Amino acid sequence: MSTTPTQPTADTEDTTPGPLAWFRTLSRNGRRAFIGAFGGYGLDSYDYWILPLSLVAISSFFGISKGQAGLLNTATLVLSALGGAAAGVLADRVGRVRTLLITVITYAVFTVLCGFATSYEMLLVCRGLQGLGFGGEWAAGAILVAEYSKPQYRGRAVAFIQSAWAVGWGLAVVVYTVVFSLAGPDFAWRVMFWTGALPAVLVLYVRRTVQDAPGTAEQRRQSGDKGSFRAIFTHGLGRTTFFAAMLATGVQGGYYTLATWLPTYLKTERGLSVINTTGYYAFLISGAFIGYVCGGFITDRLGRKKTFALFAVLSAVLIMLYTQIPVGANTAVLFLGFPLGFCASAIFSGFGSFLAELYPTAVRGTGQGFTYNFGRAVGALFPAGVGFMAESMGVGGAMVFGAAAYGVAVLALLGLPETLGRELT
Repeated sequence: MSTTPTQPTADTEDTTPGPLAWFRTLSRNGRRAFIGAFGGYGLDSYDYWILPLSLVAISSFFGISKGQAGLLNTATLVLSALGGAAAGVLADRVGRVRTLLITVITYAVFTVLCGFATSYEMLLVCRGLQGLGFGGEWAAGAILVAEYSKPQYRGRAVAFIQSAWAVGWGLAVVVYTVVFSLAGPDFAWRVMFWTGALPAVLVLYVRRTVQDAPGTAEQRRQSGDKGSFRAIFTHGLGRTTFFAAMLATGVQGGYYTLATWLPTYLKTERGLSVINTTGYYAFLISGAFIGYVCGGFITDRLGRKKTFALFAVLSAVLIMLYTQIPVGANTAVLFLGFPLGFCASAIFSGFGSFLAELYPTAVRGTGQGFTYNFGRAVGALFPAGVGFMAESMGVGGAMVFGAAAYGVAVLALLGLPETLGRELT
């Protein structure tokens, strides 16, 4: 396996430090890669959020229980693990950009097909298959940008990719508000899924302008271990893979509990209408966007491990506070949404850089795709568990279970090294 350091691909040194220094040091191709990855992840987020936002209408239309509703999201996340692992292998074998294209097309096609579902079972299958693309896009895009970035700026560069999640989320809420205001709920949820065709525009841009980072592409072609699952469990990488997967499990178990059940919680237990929830989402999403961006700067200053530990503890505490506020105190829920969105999102900012730094070039896609999406699959058990527990405890009471997932993330950090400033090899 090659151990030759990958040279930074930016063409200029940064001489005027500032919040956008990371972007100025990217080469022209690096900036195009950033735009492609940012758009891909933002639209990935948009397609994901269609289901949670429409879940109450879908549950009513098909007459399903909370447990069955939770299973829709769990199926998405479990199959996303397969898609993410497969995309990681593809990224190491056929390249980052080709893999990005394949994943974007996959999640767009199956999101649209969800809108044509005539039964709960058909929706479950289509939503699960959408997860194949949903799981793979982040791995390909995050690695692509990480390989174009300088080590001192890598955390914040990839964090800005993560911030696209909040942008896609915000767009989904705006479209949701408009669609559900103009159409009845029995038809509106279908329209939401049909708008999932938006990524087709991005595919044209990526095909024409985005390229893999040249230095890493050459190393990948020369390695005999590229795209090998065996390699991420050997060559001294087995321990790293185990604890990285455990870290991803904890972080995503907590986050997807929040993502899956928050819309239902606001409607059923806080008594909010479609229009009234908009303000609550505004606070939450604003916090999320700022959290993604600030988290990148923090992870480049404080270090990867300390940043994960800090925001894991804060996220767990805030989930418990948010869901246990007494009925009638909706103003407190409104304002608490900002720090909750900030912390639950800032913890993701370090993932792209941390996982990229844990693996050598030849198996970087495989390692990152496997660990992140293994965590997504196992973490998906938390939303399903909350759904079944909610039948007796209520959604708010059951969501506290998601806070426990962050404890798993903190324990995982004990087995991982600090990688701040590490060159990609």
